[in-house]
Amino acid sequence: MIVIRLDRVLADRKMKLNDLAARVGISNVNLSYLKTGKVRAIRFSTLDAICRELKCQPGDILEYASEESEGRK
Repeated sequence: MIVIRLDRVLADRKMKLNDLAARVGISNVNLSYLKTGKVRAIRFSTLDAICRELKCQPGDILEYASEESEGRK
């Protein structure tokens, strides 16, 4: 299971979701869906733009968690 940690990176950078959306050029709604994990895919170009603006690595935003560690069986 892939967990999205965008909220943590945004907080570390003291940046608001709306500001990032404007800088990356995607809608607030789509970025919010990404932040809450309600998406099934992300384009590399979008991930690239997010990482460029947040000055981070993809692994700072995306994290793998086994289902067992999340309490699922």
